[in-house]
Amino acid sequence: MNTWNDGVVESWSVGSIRIKAVFQYFNIPILQLRFCLTLCAMLVALCSSADAQQSAKIPRIGYLFANFPTTSPARREAFRQSLRELGYVEGKNIVIEYRYAEGKLGRLNELAAELVRLNVDVIVTGGPAPTRAAKEATVKIPIVMGFDNDPVGSGFVASLARPRGNITGLSTLSPEISGKQLELLKEILPKLSRAAILGISTSPGNAQALKETELAAGALGVKLQYIDVLEPKDIEIAFREASKGRAEAVLILVSPVLNTQRTRIVDLAVKNRVPVVYGQQEFVEAGGLMTYGVSLTDLFRRAATYVDKILKGRKPADLPVEQPTKFELVINLKAAKQIGLTIPPNVLVRADKVIK
Repeated sequence: MNTWNDGVVESWSVGSIRIKAVFQYFNIPILQLRFCLTLCAMLVALCSSADAQQSAKIPRIGYLFANFPTTSPARREAFRQSLRELGYVEGKNIVIEYRYAEGKLGRLNELAAELVRLNVDVIVTGGPAPTRAAKEATVKIPIVMGFDNDPVGSGFVASLARPRGNITGLSTLSPEISGKQLELLKEILPKLSRAAILGISTSPGNAQALKETELAAGALGVKLQYIDVLEPKDIEIAFREASKGRAEAVLILVSPVLNTQRTRIVDLAVKNRVPVVYGQQEFVEAGGLMTYGVSLTDLFRRAATYVDKILKGRKPADLPVEQPTKFELVINLKAAKQIGLTIPPNVLVRADKVIK
């Protein structure tokens, strides 16, 4: 700080702020003038700091989903709750841009491009179709998969341990699930000898799932009938083919086509009075009989930890894709009653959730 002298230019520095005071022949005490100048400088510094904080960028997250907002609210809430636990409060220090294709898969590319134009910091995807749309829209913005059956087979990552690109997240890769689903059907239908499998044979991960199902079928003495469902119009045809093949039960593999037609599939199952086991809980909540599979709610909870790490500077390429650790058995007793089926007590007691 320079020395004060009457009638000269004085330079006064506070932090990065430099105030020049010119006083000459003022009848103001020097000490009082010093105090006023110091106070002014401090106020300017405080205002500058507040402006800097206000202008700090609030992270913006894109949330891309193929279905309706009402389809999987538990997943969305698990994701938001996990973010809150990590210190992110929506609308306060983080913004989430929700985009839903409402069952129209063709809209996903448009919605993904919209999120890219918004320059979001991360895109969280709800399944293979949204992930592919996001992948085609950007190679720079990090993408976190809420779930995918086979990220390597889908071409999203180079390997689970080393993703390499801008995509990482959670995998539902657990081929043995299909075999366990068939075992459950055998438990509730001890005389089961024929079962149909509906899905898309070329979908990543399904080849492994089919192998596991065939192994289980051989051990249980069940003959399998595989029916491809490539489009929604194929669903009714598939149920008719299953009936012609004398299938006593049906397994539904995870696929974008079938996932968007839950109510229709559940209705057909009741109409044909056939027990159906699904890979996702939402089918049972829509009136389906039973599901055994990966807890997608748990995966979306874990997806928030990826978002946190990326916002703190980690690269998707350095974050290994994690596999499922939590599985759920959910049974709908109302659906069982509709088709005249009694669920054995030894199966009911193992259920994580029973819908009455």
